[in-house]
Amino acid sequence: MQYHLNGFRAGDPDIHAAAANAHDRRDGLPETIDVLIAGCGPAGLCLAAQLSMHPSIRTMIVEPKLGRMEKGQADGISVRSMEMFQAFGFGEKMRRESVWINETTFWTPGEEGGISRAARVQDVPDGMSEMPHVLINQARVHDMYLDIMQNSPTRLEPDYGYRVADLVIDPSTDDHPVTVTLEHTAPGQEGRTSVVRANYVVGCDGARSSVRRAIGGALHGDAAHHAWGVIDLLAVTDFPDWRMKSFVRSEHEGTLMVLPREGGYLVRLYVELDRLGEDERVADRGMDASHIIDKAQRILHPHSLDVKEVVWWSIYEIGHRLTDKFDDVPADQVSTRAPRVMLAGDACHTHSPKAGQGMNVSMGDTFNLGWKLISVLEGRAEPALLHSYTEERRGAAKGLVDFDHKWSRVVGGAAGEDVPGDLPAVARAFIGNLPFTCGLTIQYEPSALTGGAAHQALATGYDIGKRFHSAPAVRLADAKPMELGHCIDADARWRLFLFAPEGDAGQKGGAVATLCDWLESDPDSPIVAHTRVGEDVDAVIDVRAVFQPGFREVDYGAMPSMLRPHKGDYGLCDYEKVFCADLRAGDIFDARGIDRAQGCVVVVRPDQYVAQVLPLTAREELTNFFAGILKPAA
Repeated sequence: MQYHLNGFRAGDPDIHAAAANAHDRRDGLPETIDVLIAGCGPAGLCLAAQLSMHPSIRTMIVEPKLGRMEKGQADGISVRSMEMFQAFGFGEKMRRESVWINETTFWTPGEEGGISRAARVQDVPDGMSEMPHVLINQARVHDMYLDIMQNSPTRLEPDYGYRVADLVIDPSTDDHPVTVTLEHTAPGQEGRTSVVRANYVVGCDGARSSVRRAIGGALHGDAAHHAWGVIDLLAVTDFPDWRMKSFVRSEHEGTLMVLPREGGYLVRLYVELDRLGEDERVADRGMDASHIIDKAQRILHPHSLDVKEVVWWSIYEIGHRLTDKFDDVPADQVSTRAPRVMLAGDACHTHSPKAGQGMNVSMGDTFNLGWKLISVLEGRAEPALLHSYTEERRGAAKGLVDFDHKWSRVVGGAAGEDVPGDLPAVARAFIGNLPFTCGLTIQYEPSALTGGAAHQALATGYDIGKRFHSAPAVRLADAKPMELGHCIDADARWRLFLFAPEGDAGQKGGAVATLCDWLESDPDSPIVAHTRVGEDVDAVIDVRAVFQPGFREVDYGAMPSMLRPHKGDYGLCDYEKVFCADLRAGDIFDARGIDRAQGCVVVVRPDQYVAQVLPLTAREELTNFFAGILKPAA
């Protein structure tokens, strides 16, 4: 990480200097706000953490509960979310605290009514990501975002004890057009309301979302009419795969999943319970933790399960539902109105927890939305940019709901579906679904934000519309081996990665230097066009280069000035823009299918998705692409 740019700073570099408008509620709630976020779940906190780093944006996040979450709810973190956590700066901390899921085992009915291990599968195939699939208490994910917020320039903190009761949008004004009625939930305050006016509202308030109801939205889909229990416990057992992710299917008692949890001892079980009647709800059965434990013991027979402590439990009914639209604009008004209210997470898509995707896709929603809101509120993009949120994320959510619908039926299927001599049906489906469950199959369609595939052959391993797949590289200035993708922070900036052709070591007249000179000084350059006077040259678009030779063969002093920019109050040099292939850990040019003869430019969006692959000579294409998204700096 980089700091000391504008002067020496002692202490923890993650604690930023407080802005003049840092969060302060001593005078009560504000009358107006830029963004009001409803709900302190993963989606809401992911968005709040991004916005909190921008003092010019006044953000408020409200939560009906009276404090931080401590336990329960989701636990699975996909490799894609881990890549995102790296951009926020807590990926390494998450790796250390969590339990890594390296292997998944599958148990099927055995002899004499017992169970036996039928298969085991590597959980994350080699080469998919540098990050692991991990499990950790959702509350710790919340804590990571809350720490970012509290240490940010705005010192943003949730306003606990409030829920959105209703909202009204006035489309005739741009001056805080959303009037939000907040209902107090603290003991003794019930029934009281307060009113806040906002420029934008984001509903991350769950499946029973008040925000969704206020804009006329509804969840559509079906239910499987099947109750499942989830329980976190400390127990003694002779089941041998207690620290493996395991699918266990018994002959007559149903199915459970074993999910080891962080800390070495805690385990979560998802346990198939009873089928429900067409009009029956889970609450009608009166089931509790004892029913979950009893069923788990029967499924694991002949292995013992002696529960010492129940940490948390819940019983739920599987549902697969999706909203029509993720914002407030009617279909016939898209060309004349920009969104003012958006939905994210369970407020717009619900599904079972068995694929471990709910929290991950919810955070993906607001990671997509965050940089767009920042760009609009800071005046860098037109409000119409926000239409792309529904366009992109509803497709991702529909893919999840459709997948979960099928996967839930595989997990809860009968043992008779297995084929003798072959992998169990659930294992076969699990292997086929690995790219999806890793969070790596989302591919945004061509649009103003995502280009076409005309030049995809220049970098076949960077699929346009998919996430930027990191690979090892060596930073030239200090010979540090690192993952190239780890230089992408969650800071709302675009990235240009310039992959040099053979024979190009940054020298004057080479393809990289020629492009850098144009980017730095030509009036048509997107950097010149969209960077404001007085801003650092990389304030909007961050340019980095990767060369083919090893780092000892490349001269940092020969780099063009664009790759050695002088920034900040003191004009200090940024030494972290230039990389070489790591010839020991794996050549990135080979790993990502980059055309060695021509090189290329890979344009990466602020949310880490590949927007374009272009030739190093593509001046007009770069100009037009960014002009279609960003406003002129003037």
